[in-house]
Amino acid sequence: MEQTYRLIISCPDRVGIVASVGQFVSSHGGWIVEANHYADSESGWFFMRHCIKANSLPLSLEQFKKEFESIAEEFQMDWAITDSDTPKQVVLLASKESHCLVDLLYRWHSGEMKYDIPCVISNHDDLRSLVEWHGIPFFHVPVDKNNKAEHFHRVSQLIAEHRADTIVLARYMQILPGDVCEEYEGRIINIHHSFLPSFAGAKPYHQAAQRGVKLIGATCHYVTQELDAGPIIDQDVMRISHKDSVEDMVRLGKDVEKMVLSRGVRLHLEDRVLRHGNKTIVF
Repeated sequence: MEQTYRLIISCPDRVGIVASVGQFVSSHGGWIVEANHYADSESGWFFMRHCIKANSLPLSLEQFKKEFESIAEEFQMDWAITDSDTPKQVVLLASKESHCLVDLLYRWHSGEMKYDIPCVISNHDDLRSLVEWHGIPFFHVPVDKNNKAEHFHRVSQLIAEHRADTIVLARYMQILPGDVCEEYEGRIINIHHSFLPSFAGAKPYHQAAQRGVKLIGATCHYVTQELDAGPIIDQDVMRISHKDSVEDMVRLGKDVEKMVLSRGVRLHLEDRVLRHGNKTIVF
C-alpha cells in the first residue's frame, strides 16, 4: 500500500480552515489522496482527516510539523500527523476466551491489518501455546483477588516496557484501575459483549435473554474510568428469536464481538477516529 501521511485535526469551527490547510499542502507540492471533513453545529467544532502522498512532499515528517505549527496556532488546532508506514505497537490483553484474540492474531499474521504485537498479557495461562505459535511473547500475570494492585502494577510495567501505542482488551475481563485509564487515555480499546448502553456490566447475554430481546450486539469503545461508558468506536447487532437459548446467544455473540473489535481496531490504527468529549467522529 502506498505510503501516506495522515493529518488529523480538530478545532473550533470557522471560515478558512480547509483553505488554509489545502494551501499549505499544495504550496509544497503535496498530493491529497483522501479528504474527510465534518462540522458539528451543536458543539461548534470542526474535524478533518487528510491523507497525503508521502513521496509528493519535499518535507520530512518533522519538517512538516515545524512548518505547520503556525497554522495550527492560528486556528487553535488539536492536531497530529502520522506515517502510514510506521506500524503502531499494540499490546493485547486477554483472559480465557480466545475468539477475539485469535481473530486479531490472524489479521496480524496474514498481513490483513498493519500493526506490531510486542506481547500478549493474560491473567490465565490457557492461551500461551496459541500466542507463542505466532512467535509473540506471552506473559502470564495471575490475579490475586485479595491484592489486584500487584497484578495491575506488573501489567503496567509490561505495557511500558514494550512501548505500547495502543492497548486492546480482547476479552480481558478485568477492570483497569483509573491511573492506567488516565495514562493511556484514547489508546485503550475494549470490546463489550452488549449493544451498549444496554446491559452494561457482567453477563449481558443472560440479561438480554431475561428481557426477551430480538437483537444482540457488541460495542467497541475506548476505555475510561467510568465502566463501559467510554466513547464508542463501532457497534453491530445480530437478530435472534425466542428459540435461541443463552448458549445460542453467546455463540452468535462471539461472531459479532470479534468482527466489531477488529473493525474498531482497524479504524483506530488508520487514525480514523477523532474523539470529542464522550463522542467519536469516525471517518
